[in-house]
Amino acid sequence: MKKHFFSGIQPSGRLHIGNYLGAIKQWIELQDEYEPVFGIVDYHAITAPYEPSEMSARILDAAAGYLAAGLDPDKSIIMIQSRVSEHTELAWILNCQTSMGRLSRIPTFKEKVRQNPGEVGMGLFDYPVLMAADILLYKSHIVPVGEDQVPHLEFTREIARKFNTTFGDTFPEPAEVLSTGAKVMGLDGENKMSKSLDNCIYLDDSDKDIQKKIATAKTDPARKRRDDSGNPDICNIYSYHKIFSTPEELEYCAEGCRSAGIGCVECKKILVAHLEETIAPLREKRNELLAKPDAITEILLAGSDRAQKIARETMAEVKSRIGLTFG
Repeated sequence: MKKHFFSGIQPSGRLHIGNYLGAIKQWIELQDEYEPVFGIVDYHAITAPYEPSEMSARILDAAAGYLAAGLDPDKSIIMIQSRVSEHTELAWILNCQTSMGRLSRIPTFKEKVRQNPGEVGMGLFDYPVLMAADILLYKSHIVPVGEDQVPHLEFTREIARKFNTTFGDTFPEPAEVLSTGAKVMGLDGENKMSKSLDNCIYLDDSDKDIQKKIATAKTDPARKRRDDSGNPDICNIYSYHKIFSTPEELEYCAEGCRSAGIGCVECKKILVAHLEETIAPLREKRNELLAKPDAITEILLAGSDRAQKIARETMAEVKSRIGLTFG
């Protein structure tokens, strides 16, 4: 049987091209080698302020994005984290093996404290333990991650190692599979593409949305006028061309930028055409799926049931290891 691994995304908003290129395309490729468990991690989502009445719609939206991008429910398990109670059950057990000092040293937590002093709750503090439980519950041997998630995965390996040393060999220490996809900067040219920074091109953006966003996106600041020469190597729009455009177009845009032979408007028009070509089929597929929410719900419930069967086997072994077998 194929081995499992877990990866997840919060139902915290629409998917953008950074999600697609940086993670989802790699997940699709791994479906043939593994039987992945892809979670819509709603317990993680409630560590930040949210509107309860919107959660169900957000879960459907995230699932539609997964499916439209190419995740296949016949090859992968697509599930909802909160429907598999073993995630939080294992997290509690792993909490008992984790020091508060170690959690406080995780880089992402320290960053959250800097961003929101005095407003960081226990859920956010304990986020890495629940993430470790997500991964270990399915005995993941690998986890596809971006570089920013490597510290979380190292923490997961530490927990697995400590549990195995204390109670006996139970969990594999999962290896990271770094994303082979492009790192996509936001439209501001300064930060990674992020929903919270509102600097994204979404997978459901209309052609008009794409045109408007690219028109105002940051370029080489040296090109204030049409006849100013520039440096494509520091231009954010050119970094997108490297992902979406042909080699001939890349050369044309680079030379035109350096010589002021073309302006930023023309360079952006070429990019817009490629973005529209990429996003249109994903947007259309997503809209088709959302028009039949019952079909998405059926996939999610069936996937959650499949995931829980695996989770129950793991938890039976874990409880046996730690002595919770009375009766």
